[in-house]
Amino acid sequence: MLPALCIAGAHPHPSYLVSMEPSSLKLRIEAILYLKGQPLSLGAIAELLSCPVADAEAGLLDLIADFAHRDTALEIQETAAGFALRLREDFAPLVQQVIPSDLGLGALRTLAAIALKNPIAQSELVELRGSGAYDHVRELIELGFIRKRRQADGRSYWLQVTDKFHQYFDLSDQSLAIARTKNHPDSPTSPHCPAASAVAPTDLPE
Repeated sequence: MLPALCIAGAHPHPSYLVSMEPSSLKLRIEAILYLKGQPLSLGAIAELLSCPVADAEAGLLDLIADFAHRDTALEIQETAAGFALRLREDFAPLVQQVIPSDLGLGALRTLAAIALKNPIAQSELVELRGSGAYDHVRELIELGFIRKRRQADGRSYWLQVTDKFHQYFDLSDQSLAIARTKNHPDSPTSPHCPAASAVAPTDLPE
């Protein structure tokens, strides 16, 4: 629970000069959780606020209590990766009606490849996924799951997932980091590892 997450002996951030009003702190935490779009630890929230962890904890508790009394579709949820602003469970059926769910298997695999590298050069992605990746990238950008920016040398683009990706698939950067480790060639669970290749399932057709 939240009290157990307190960091003993936490010291104020160097730039923390004046205590914020409780209401202001609460609203700032709400804004941070909304803008980040993924779970944040108490320490990360305090760092973004430039305040002591104890103050961030008090503001978060105040915000959680505030949401409990609001007539709203959102709530603050505690996950293994931290705290996040999420849609309440009773509104889950609405997600399927509002967010496109017609991504094909090929586009989903392309999205997975981007998320695991994050960022990845478009040229490298095409080598991994084939020329069809160009259409997948266009579709994923239109849906708001990825963004692209031109590389400094102008020869290709960098592709990376967006906050909407984290919100929709409920994946944090920490979760993706674990997935990257498992997909490393030296990892026993990686399909590239000789030990794993003997039991890896046959790839499904796109």
